[in-house]
Amino acid sequence: MKALVTGGGGFLGGALVRLLLSKGAEVRVLARGSYPELEALGVECLQGSVADEDAAGRACLGRDTVFHAAAKVGMWGRYEDFYNANVLGTANLLAAAKAAGTARFVFTSTPSVVYPRGGRDVNGWDESVPYPAEFDSFYAETKARAERLVLKANSMRFATTALRPHLVWGPGRDHMIATIIARGRAGRLRRIGDFNELIDVTYIDDAANAHWLAAEKLRPGAACAGKAYFISQGDPRPNWDIVNMILAAAGAPPVSRSVPYTAARAAAAVLEAAWRLVRAESEPPLTRFVLQQLTTAHWFDISAARRDLGYAPALTIEQGMERLKEWFCSAGK
Repeated sequence: MKALVTGGGGFLGGALVRLLLSKGAEVRVLARGSYPELEALGVECLQGSVADEDAAGRACLGRDTVFHAAAKVGMWGRYEDFYNANVLGTANLLAAAKAAGTARFVFTSTPSVVYPRGGRDVNGWDESVPYPAEFDSFYAETKARAERLVLKANSMRFATTALRPHLVWGPGRDHMIATIIARGRAGRLRRIGDFNELIDVTYIDDAANAHWLAAEKLRPGAACAGKAYFISQGDPRPNWDIVNMILAAAGAPPVSRSVPYTAARAAAAVLEAAWRLVRAESEPPLTRFVLQQLTTAHWFDISAARRDLGYAPALTIEQGMERLKEWFCSAGK
């Protein structure tokens, strides 16, 4: 395999690069930053943005498989920034890949593409759930637009698929883990009322392996061609149980204090208004979207990924937590 990985310097992209190398693939990365640690592994690193047509074109030359993991993530920021990175960037990469004669295109999507505005419990949804009429964030809206482009591009000469891993976590440069640990150690984490809803998570190695399996299966007319798949450990747990397991792995105390839902919602609205007033680029410490995620269930049926991709989580959540604990100890975190 001659693979291109966009966003190869990121958390999931980096894990995918290392997996591909272990499989004997020739790997090229397109990323905005420089990554000498990847170059030391024999990875060809191109610096640039997928929103740049020329950069996308150069990156796809001579590649038979594209893994498109680059994206602007988060729940805060300007629509134009999300659009350029997620929609325009994906359109550029699809055009470049087809022009270069690439055979396979695996897109890293997100379960957020099916979340309806206003929030509701998501209990065991599968891929038959349609895109909502309105989205809760620019991130979700632009990722949904990008996913549509990817799936529509599927043809008998160019096979595409999209994966929707949910809450990817594990050892390494994981923003979600880092945020939980920093806030937990500072005593700034609070449970919301009595909510402790079921959620899915995806261990980083399993998320990367799902991409490899998709590429192996992907060809014109394959069961996975032109389709999207939810990816997780297939083991939904109460969300604060997961948070406390992460804190325990880092040697931090569990979350024991809580705030009423009404107070948290009012605080989120005030913080959002203040951030908009000063046009802050950073994300507020609490938003209504995050509050929604903390007070609703969101877990998915991964039967389709098991059937069409041969996907099966290699680790239990407890085993993943042990690896996370070992990483914290070895890294001196």
